[in-house]
Amino acid sequence: MRLRILLFSSLYTLLVFGWLPAAAQRKAAPRQKVIIIMMDGFGEEYYRNSEMPTLNAMEKKGLYKVVPSLMPSVTNVNNAAIITGETAEKNGITGNVFLDPATGKEEYTEDPKQLLAPTIFERARKVGIKSILFSCKTKTVQLLSEGAGETMCWETASPEWIRRIGERPDIYSREVNYWIMEAALYSIRHDPDLGLIYIHTTDYPMHAWAPESQESKEHLHKMDGYLAQLIQAAPDAAILITADHTVKHKTLCWDFEKVCAARGAAIKAAVSPEKDRYYKHHLGMGGSAYIYLNEPKDSSKVRNILLGLKGVEAVISKAEAVKRYHLMPDRIGDLMVLGDSTTVFGHLENSESEILPDTYRSHGSTYEAHVPLFIYNARHTPSPDYFTDNYKLASWLF
Repeated sequence: MRLRILLFSSLYTLLVFGWLPAAAQRKAAPRQKVIIIMMDGFGEEYYRNSEMPTLNAMEKKGLYKVVPSLMPSVTNVNNAAIITGETAEKNGITGNVFLDPATGKEEYTEDPKQLLAPTIFERARKVGIKSILFSCKTKTVQLLSEGAGETMCWETASPEWIRRIGERPDIYSREVNYWIMEAALYSIRHDPDLGLIYIHTTDYPMHAWAPESQESKEHLHKMDGYLAQLIQAAPDAAILITADHTVKHKTLCWDFEKVCAARGAAIKAAVSPEKDRYYKHHLGMGGSAYIYLNEPKDSSKVRNILLGLKGVEAVISKAEAVKRYHLMPDRIGDLMVLGDSTTVFGHLENSESEILPDTYRSHGSTYEAHVPLFIYNARHTPSPDYFTDNYKLASWLF
């Protein structure tokens, strides 16, 4: 007993006064600050058509790949997957809108209760990391901010934030992306305790301008300048960048509800997963659609009608859509329609189809579902083979 007391006493003395070997005294290395940027609409053709020297250097010094994004190639589906590290089959987010089974009406996907997987902010919080989410779009903050220590959004910015970085530009502008980057830079410079910074921009400039246009080049060159400032403000930080989709010119739109009704096969609803509150971006039209049938027996007739339309590339069953695109079956229609590279689907006022203007640009199809992915200055990064899809960007963290 006496020997045991002496041993405990000696150990206590060593612990209190620090008389332990150097290896035992050494503290764990601090965690690396992580900056994640989801550049909405930033396809590789936008990158390659613009002068972006900072991003070029990041590509050469780090990891760079062009990877698939998730279908439907719309913001909520991909942003939710990047933030949770899970596909829609597990996180539950299958579009910017969904058909509410209780009301039979389309509702915007904005309720955080709809997200069924933990966020990266929650993972970070569990290990004591302070985080902040910046977004140009309100839907991102409403739906995906669970666990974030702070959020800052264009629409809900406080007077204090406006005093810090200036008045808010119009949401339908390229300047709104500069504004959100200024906000992120302010926090990084003034709050050294931040360990996770997530920045989500808007794709309005990509809807407005093609990759080769001067306006697009100017926008992305200036965004590249902000990347340089981020590196200067946090030189030891890991920077992870990807996109949700690219944006392409479309020439034709179909309204499936009108089409089917006119051919004696009325459907309950045709939902464009692209539709959101930012109507000016894409007029609610996208390159894929969920079809809800009135009766299961209508499936074959409706499918044949839709396959007969110009620009409809495929009509697949719910089971096939779940298997092919990892979607949650309870949150999609009985059929999924896929458009070709120039066709979109949505609600039209006065006709079942419409020729679109030369300036119209949208996404949502498989043709917009490949994006760049960058990993720069990150410690303990998985091998390049790990990054098979955009949603794997940060799934390995925390």
